[in-house]
Formats: sequence, structure tokens, C-alpha cells
Amino acid sequence: MIVGGGVCPLSAPPVPSHFRRWKCLFQPVTCKLTKQGEHFLSALATAEDPTASVGLLRKFVASSSKHVALETLSHLLSPSTSRPHRRLRNLAFPLYLIIRQETWFIWNAKLVADLIASLYKLERFDEAENLFFETVSKLRFKERDLCMFYCHLVASHAKNKSIMGFLDLCAELSQFMFQSSSVYMKRRGYESLIGGFCEMGLSDRAESLIQEMKEMGLKPSRFEWRYLVYGYGQMGSLEDMKRCVVQMEKDGFDVDTVCCNMVLSSFGAQNELSDMLSWLKKMRSLNIVWSIRTYNSVLNSCQSVLLLLRDLKNVPLSIKELVDNLNKDEADLILELMKSSVLDQAMTWSSSELKLDLHGMHLSTVYLILLQWFDELKLRFDAGNHGTPSEILVVCGSGKHSVTRGESPVKGLVKEMTIRMKCPLRIDRKNTGCFITKGKVFKDWLCREDSNILP
Repeated sequence: MIVGGGVCPLSAPPVPSHFRRWKCLFQPVTCKLTKQGEHFLSALATAEDPTASVGLLRKFVASSSKHVALETLSHLLSPSTSRPHRRLRNLAFPLYLIIRQETWFIWNAKLVADLIASLYKLERFDEAENLFFETVSKLRFKERDLCMFYCHLVASHAKNKSIMGFLDLCAELSQFMFQSSSVYMKRRGYESLIGGFCEMGLSDRAESLIQEMKEMGLKPSRFEWRYLVYGYGQMGSLEDMKRCVVQMEKDGFDVDTVCCNMVLSSFGAQNELSDMLSWLKKMRSLNIVWSIRTYNSVLNSCQSVLLLLRDLKNVPLSIKELVDNLNKDEADLILELMKSSVLDQAMTWSSSELKLDLHGMHLSTVYLILLQWFDELKLRFDAGNHGTPSEILVVCGSGKHSVTRGESPVKGLVKEMTIRMKCPLRIDRKNTGCFITKGKVFKDWLCREDSNILP
């Protein structure tokens, strides 16, 4: 049963058969599949003789570095594995068995948790249970490590939307928490359960656990409240989301940038643009720092902007032209965003170099930031209170982490805009992920009398 006399998850009302899918709030960042791993899996997916798979896996591991082998395994275990590789997920377990025989292999609780959850999703229950009990036996005298393993596994089942595996582990973790005298274990357990229920679209159950924590004398942290705010928001329960924000503030946690971005994302998912605008104004009045993610959350909800970006050869090349192409709600959002300091965060200026770094920006954000950047530089150069840097650099990446490796949508947007504007920025021969030009050449172009850049 749940610690403190709460409701055991297994005795709760029937779980809905359909769950909304969204990313786990605090999912660890993982590297993209390496080029070597991508080539191997593509070859494996088209192999004519499936029975030869294990032999091919052995050869792959033997000829690969530790990094390549582990990233390939992680890719197969990820719930967001690309469609062509999804049917290869059943090879994750034999690949793991081969990898763990290598001298460089170091046992990892999270990796094993992801593997068990994947086996459960594939309905390979015997293998999943054997690996689970093997792990529990391995950690039975290490209470903290065992707790972390349970927490990893709850999160892995939730990300895989495996309701049976998730509820089984909730019961297992609850029993572990009940038997432990450690406050740390109870806190970690509650955080995992609350995050898991929110990930599964069961935020009302997560909220009952927050109340249970309070009854036990454990104050919920900012993490639990963030889970709950985002969980309700992504379910479309916006009033519950707002209520939780108020309750979080009453509990002594100020609304920060992360929480605000979650709220903005939730408003956007429900196309509540007026609420989004009000929230942006609230952030500005409270001096809450805006981030690139703030831009991403807002602009991803502006359907007219996204529609314009489908045709790069005709996309507006000035803020005025862009605003004229939008409805009032979206235009108001764009103008409000431009009151932030996000552009300054992405730009560095010295006598030797003026650099604009577009990393972390979605395509719509890159588009607006570029338009702002041109306007801002023209104002500064015209004012004459900024020196001319020797070099202008726009960093956009070469596409290593794009959906199609090597084809960067951001790079394509920058290239098309600079060509249409006759901007002197050109792809750097030494680094294809950058656009570069001389500072004086750029200034002369930007400040020419017939410039289309409007301040």
C-alpha cells in the first residue's frame, strides 16, 4: 500500500484506455544515435536473414567503441525510436547481453530499468521478470541504490505508457517506502510516483500523493509541483493547472522561468493565445527571466507563423511584414516577445567578433530572432555608439542532431533568408555549421540607404 495509509494504485479506479503522449518533464538528455550506429541499424533493418541478427550484433559490438555500442542500445530502448528502427527493439536484450560481457562495461541501474520496461512493452514478461529479480538481488543490501532503481523503473514504464508494468512498480515502490525509515527514500519515492502518474495522464492521483506527503510531514518540493502543473496542463485541465500554480506559491515556491514555460506550453496546446499573452505580461511584470524555451513555447503555438515557414522563398523578411501577415492574437504575442532580452542572451559582441548563437531554438524562434537581430544591429550601427566588429558569425549547427542527419532546417532557413536579402553572410568553409562575413562588409550592407530592414 502507499505510505501513510493512502490508496494503493492497484485499488484505484479503472485507468483510461487512452493516454496523451508527451515528453517526460525531467527526462535525462541523451546523445543522438551515432553515424556508425545508424548505418548498422539501417543495414540490420534491411537484412534478408533475421536469424543472423545475433551474429551481426556480436560483430558490431566487437568493432565498436564503448560510446557507439551504448548509444545504439539506448536508441533501441527509447520510446521515441525512429519508425524504421522500431521493429528492431526486440534486439535490445540480446545486444545488452553481448555488451555486458565486454571488459569496459559498467553496470547501470537506469539502463537496466529502460531494458526491463522495453521487455515489458514487448510482452516478454519472463525475461523482464528475470532481469528485475536479478537486479533486486544484486542491490538488496544497498537500500539507496535499490530505491533509485525502483524510481528509474517507474519512470521508464511511464515513458513507455505501459500501464500494467507501471502500476506493478508503483505497488512495489510503495511497499519499499513503507518499510524504509529513511526520509530521503520516501521523498525520492514520492517524487518518482508523482512524476510517473503525471506522465501517464493521471494527475489527480499525483495530487492525492502530494496531499499524502503533507499529512506525513513531508513538504512537497518545487519538482513535485512542476510535475503536477505540467501534468494538468498537458491534459487540457487548465483550471486545475492554474489552481496548482496558486497552491505552489502558497507553499512558498515562487513561479520561475521553468514553471512559466510549462504554463505557456499548456496554453498553446489548447490554442488559448489570449491566456498566453496575459501570462507573458505577468512574467514581464514580475521580472521573471524569459528564455529561448519561452520563445519556442509561444511561437510553436502561432499556426500562421508555422504556415509561413513552409514556404521559405516567400517568408516575410521584416517584422512589419510578418506582423501584417498575422491575426491580432498572434501579432500581439510577437510584439510582446520582442520586449524580452532573449536576443541579448543569444548574442555576444566584442571588437573582434559579433556572434549570434541559434542553438536550442526551434525554427519559428530562429526566424523571429533573426528578424529582431537585423533590426537591432541596424539601430546600433546607425546610432554610432557601437564599434564595428572584425567578423560577424551566425552559429546554426550542421545538422548532426536533425531528424535527417546533416540536413539542418535552421541552416536552410538562414541560407534562404540571407540569399533573398542579398546579405553578405556565407557558409564558413572551415565550419559548415556557421555563416560568416567581415564586420565592415556586413555593416555597409545593413546600413545602406535602400535597405529593406525596418527598425
